[in-house]
Amino acid sequence: MTTAFPEQGPLRVVAQQARTAARTLRSLSTERKIAVLHALARELRARESQILEANAQDVAAAQAAGLGAAMVDRLRLTPAALHGIAADVEAVAGLSDPVGESTPEKLLPSGIRVSTRRVPLGVLGVIYESRPNVTVDVAALALMSGNAVILRGGKETVRSNTALEEAIQAALRAEGLPQEAVQVIRDPARERMLELLKLDDLVDAIIPRGGAALHRFCVENATVPVIVGGIGVVHLYLDGSFTQDPNDVRRAAEVVLNAKVQKPSACNALDTLLVDRAALTVLPQIAQSLAAQGVELRADPEALTCLSGAGLQAHPAQESDYGQEFLALTMSLKVVAGLDEALNFIAAHGNHTDVILTRDAAQAERFVQDVDSAAVMVNASPRFNDGGQLGLGAEVAISTQKLHARGPMGLRELTTTKWVVMGDGHTRA
Repeated sequence: MTTAFPEQGPLRVVAQQARTAARTLRSLSTERKIAVLHALARELRARESQILEANAQDVAAAQAAGLGAAMVDRLRLTPAALHGIAADVEAVAGLSDPVGESTPEKLLPSGIRVSTRRVPLGVLGVIYESRPNVTVDVAALALMSGNAVILRGGKETVRSNTALEEAIQAALRAEGLPQEAVQVIRDPARERMLELLKLDDLVDAIIPRGGAALHRFCVENATVPVIVGGIGVVHLYLDGSFTQDPNDVRRAAEVVLNAKVQKPSACNALDTLLVDRAALTVLPQIAQSLAAQGVELRADPEALTCLSGAGLQAHPAQESDYGQEFLALTMSLKVVAGLDEALNFIAAHGNHTDVILTRDAAQAERFVQDVDSAAVMVNASPRFNDGGQLGLGAEVAISTQKLHARGPMGLRELTTTKWVVMGDGHTRA
């Protein structure tokens, strides 16, 4: 199956149009932004047959090209999924608008009055793979936060994203807003992506969503600031204090199973289970529930001996299995001699999401203070490191860097601040 890309002007022209649209968006009232999101939800429902037909063509092409089952599954849209996407847009419309928030005005000795006001970033470039729902999620968040956005999906989503772009732009036109506020790069050639990364005079931030190779390519080639996220190793440390009650043992097994199996291709799925030597006796129960779901376990010698003694199969772990983001039904196991060793291990390998299961409040607090990751969790699945789950409504990405934004990026993370100075003919002495 061949792909004919709809005509589109040079990327610099696309970015210039986005820049112009951004000027309109940054002054929009909250009411108008809400109206356009509701219009978008209506367009998605009204265009269901066209969107699903375009997606079916993408899925067929992906299967013919030999893409893996997990990638195809991430690509596929269903009527239920599309209606869920429309509902998500409406949920974003119900979120608090951060744009225009101001700090209290402060009168300085010079007589000027100063404050800061929250404003949109401007023009975003978002690069992602496979998931057409990202196209709508990002568009909704960008519009609600007053930003224009240029979207670059993978080659496997060209038809789906084009159909979704048409729905988004129809909603913008219906509300009297420039359709160039949301534009999709329809030619997925890497040269177009490289061109986007160099438009630092027109684009304010690049947000990649994908594997380590994509992030590295963006960081190494961009002159536009890049917000890196969505990649990183997820650890869970099982403290000995959490295994003294049969109910806690059951809860530990449930948390670990949820962390690994609910969505193994997600960036917040568990990669490495660290087991306190004092909790080693409950490892077989946890491993058994994982094995029943088809999880391949790669264990260090001590964990391997424990599992073999219980009649459970595991593979000897290689050094490369630690610090590895699996994104599949594969998980590494390591026995540690307590919290100190767990913290040292996480310091060497972590930065995304790290969890402790413990009944010791002091251990929990020390874990929270010491672990330097985008999200740190106590007695909860790492799958909660998600914009929707953390009350943001949705997310553009999960940032694992420290400048500007860290963790799930929702509306507030798509804004910055500017100083507002009020005077009455004041001059500086």
